[in-house]
Amino acid sequence: MENDNSPKVHLSLDTIEQIGPATKTRLEQAGFYSIRDLIVRGPMDISEATGMEIEKSTSLCNQARSRLEELGIIDKSFVTATHLYDKRKREDRLSTGSRNLDDLFGGGIEQRAVTEIYGEYGTGKSQICHTLCVMVKQTRSDGGLAGKALYVDTENTFRPERIVSIAVARKMDPQVALDNVIVAKAYNSAHQELIIQESGPVIDEMNVKLLIVDSAVAHYRAEFIGRGVLSERQQKLNKFMHMLVRIAETYEVAVLATNQIQSSPDAIFGEAFRPTGGNVVAHTSTYRVFLKRSGKNRIARMVDSPYHPEREVLFTLSEQGVSDPSGR
Repeated sequence: MENDNSPKVHLSLDTIEQIGPATKTRLEQAGFYSIRDLIVRGPMDISEATGMEIEKSTSLCNQARSRLEELGIIDKSFVTATHLYDKRKREDRLSTGSRNLDDLFGGGIEQRAVTEIYGEYGTGKSQICHTLCVMVKQTRSDGGLAGKALYVDTENTFRPERIVSIAVARKMDPQVALDNVIVAKAYNSAHQELIIQESGPVIDEMNVKLLIVDSAVAHYRAEFIGRGVLSERQQKLNKFMHMLVRIAETYEVAVLATNQIQSSPDAIFGEAFRPTGGNVVAHTSTYRVFLKRSGKNRIARMVDSPYHPEREVLFTLSEQGVSDPSGR
């Protein structure tokens, strides 16, 4: 039985004044279990899922946000830059397993942010994902977040055997590493969206600190083919990416999304490839990193960041998963 100081009690739907027993039941039947879920999915989604008037849905979201502000989970509407700076200095980061990659990210994968990695087949996207799944269990002093990973697999790329081999190579208990990863296979874009919509209770109950979507765009790219459905695809993708942004912020997790590339035959200068998803993905990703081959090594380039310089680092793939060319 939970005590009155439990965070789950404070985040319960009925802590909002407008939510009585009937409204609470209605919301739970539609898949909203906490005030965090209201923030993540937004008023339009609440209205469509429950049949509520949009005005009431908006009011519920506003109250949910006020509640999270009171609890210090999200920032108030108006704060000083000093407050944000001090807060960011306290944020934990998740080590990638490579000193070079960690340096590129300024210490590792950031919590409360969406990090996108993209590149050709075989450049190490899924290997980074698998390594992070092992690293997240580590204590904070060892580069982890002392939590679990939720791996949304859209391309059948997750391999538990790789988790075992990385854990063994890093002298960790492989059984513990396996138990620390929750896998959700998404069979189409609608199922992928449903998984993210229902991920809130899983993140809360299982102490998830890392959410991986590998890959975020694959289903949309396969299902919405041709210019005639491009607008619909981008709208759905935009909604999905913004849910990831809100999950990162409200649940205080690190979000990593992999992306595919497409050729750009008209490119005369610069890269002949560009990430899929267009501006929708570009604008919602906090950090964007491009991966490419360089002989036996891989190159990671910071393409877009609010504050990192655009530069490149070398890393390699080994039994340890992601590591540095000289070994770790």
